[in-house]
Amino acid sequence: VVGVNHRTAPVEVRERVVFDPARIPEALRELTGLPAVRESIIVSTCNRTELYCVTDQGEAALGEWLQRYHQLGSSIHHCLYRHDDMRAVTHAFAVASGLDSMVLGEPQILGQLKDAYRTAQETGTTGPMLNRLFQAAFSVAKRVRTETQIGANAVSVASAAVSMAKTVFSSFDTRTALMVGAGETIALAARHLHADGLRRMIVANRSVDRARDLAAEFQGFAISLDEIPSHLREADIVVASTASPNPIITRAMTASALRARKRRPIFMVDIAVPRDIEPEVAELEDVYLFTIDDLQSVVKENMEGRRQAAREADQMIAAEADRFEMKLRTRDAAPTIRRLRHQAEQTREHTLDQARHMLAAGRSADEVLDFLSATLTNRLIHAPSQRLREAAETGDDAVIEAITDIYHLDRD
Repeated sequence: VVGVNHRTAPVEVRERVVFDPARIPEALRELTGLPAVRESIIVSTCNRTELYCVTDQGEAALGEWLQRYHQLGSSIHHCLYRHDDMRAVTHAFAVASGLDSMVLGEPQILGQLKDAYRTAQETGTTGPMLNRLFQAAFSVAKRVRTETQIGANAVSVASAAVSMAKTVFSSFDTRTALMVGAGETIALAARHLHADGLRRMIVANRSVDRARDLAAEFQGFAISLDEIPSHLREADIVVASTASPNPIITRAMTASALRARKRRPIFMVDIAVPRDIEPEVAELEDVYLFTIDDLQSVVKENMEGRRQAAREADQMIAAEADRFEMKLRTRDAAPTIRRLRHQAEQTREHTLDQARHMLAAGRSADEVLDFLSATLTNRLIHAPSQRLREAAETGDDAVIEAITDIYHLDRD
């Protein structure tokens, strides 16, 4: 594995090595065309670009190819990392499980890896090794997510806001959310709400065009900030995050909305600094108001929970990497095992054929059985017995020790 990620390279470097999705098949063919490369997969996201390759003796100049492909000269050489052999396997497992992500435990990377793998398969640049590696990585990631709490707790302000809303409302499918602002945090909170079943959304923003763009993603509708007083009564959930220097939602405005709602509760989250919702709103009954400080304390606590889960996942990944290595070794021995079994089967068939001829000639069953067992035994142990005698003559203790282990012989 050769690549850059959010730990080794700033965004201005990462954005220069991102692969255009439409051109990845072409890039894969070029990469696999390098003399030493036999298989390849390209993973390219906003936080990482990685080349997963099977190479001859690790001699492929993958970093140089990456820089040359993006016409960067050697400007990113100091940002590149490289993992070989089992370190590459462990890294792939950690990436798939979300342990190497900017947001610890985030699940999106697994889908991105699956997309990258599918593209490489369709392009024809995967083979036995990368197929095994990525199938194992997907299996490990599923186990980590199932058996640890790595993804159980909200670790972004937006997801924490939605988690807190769940403590007020058992479900969102009959609720209306008012999103005040149209920035990244509001968009992320809107996506979390939508994913959790919210069906009606109002987006209020100073620029109504930007509000319309975000609202369209969720089949919602857009309003200006000046229209909030007319629509606040409809909102069961309010999430606010704008750059306004003054509060947008006042105590009086909220009190009026509560009267119109006949005291049905409103859950409010103010993520903005300076605040978008007057602090005095919290004094009203039937309002649950949380600030950015409340959310950050939840995020901090949840992140510690994820770190503990990550420690458990690290142990799981180490065990899975050992299992993967063992399977690879078994695969390396498979041709020899097949030859050994084929040779033994030929010996059995030849000896059995002789025994049948003896029976046909009128020899007694006891005599034939004695011949069959003695001859088959002698023929099967002939080669190792001969090798033991040669080893004894030359003082080759390693061969004697190996055959002793293979046949589980008593050393005494």
